[in-house]
Amino acid sequence: MGKKARWVPRPLVWWLKHIVHEDQVNDYLWRARDLKGTPWLKAQLNSLKVTIKVKGLENLPAKDDPRRYTFVSNHPLGGIDGIAIGSVIGERYDDNFRYLVNDLLMNLPGLAPLCIPINKTGKNGRDFPAMVEAGFKGDTHILMFPAGLCSRKRNGEIRDLEWKKTFITKSVETQRDIVPIYFEGHNSNFFYRLSNISDRYVKKINIAMLFLADEMFKNEGQTFTITFGKPIPWQTFNHEKTPMEWAKFVKNKVYKLAK
Repeated sequence: MGKKARWVPRPLVWWLKHIVHEDQVNDYLWRARDLKGTPWLKAQLNSLKVTIKVKGLENLPAKDDPRRYTFVSNHPLGGIDGIAIGSVIGERYDDNFRYLVNDLLMNLPGLAPLCIPINKTGKNGRDFPAMVEAGFKGDTHILMFPAGLCSRKRNGEIRDLEWKKTFITKSVETQRDIVPIYFEGHNSNFFYRLSNISDRYVKKINIAMLFLADEMFKNEGQTFTITFGKPIPWQTFNHEKTPMEWAKFVKNKVYKLAK
């Protein structure tokens, strides 16, 4: 906000510091200041006392497989899920993967080496297609959450919103098989109520995103399950369906892993 920041009421600043858990987050970052990549991810899970169970590990491509894959997952939490899945993939492939993430996360030094920053709406918006292109043509696996937002609760069901087609078109273009992943977890009912209100009435600003750190700490000490499905050959995604229809097809396969 620049010079305008001085007009923000001090109680509001204090409240913002509280809701984003500024002191706790800074403490975590300081304690893991010498770590980068997968060791950093694991340190964050340990700090949160989170336990991860993994199913379908046999479905992951072999470490010495020369091909590169696209890993796609549902996004129920908006924080711990990304850290947990990345820790498993990073350990399996010696950090040889990259997240496609909001460039805000580049402010986390331990995470930044694993990220391809994208910003579709800010000053770097024009670079978005080129950065995605370079990521898929690179020599690392790609991990992404095609919904772009964390899951919403609609009609009593927690599920991602529409998946974007980018992971389909770019995986076909670069001949990457797609590995579906299901992450079992949920945020608080407060978060889902707020996100639904925000989506409906304040469409230009994702108010619920402000509470993701708070939701992360609410899930402290929990156990989560990650399920990996069998890779889907890139040749599957032919012209019988549109890329958006294929994206929906993969999304449905992800949710079937929950059964």
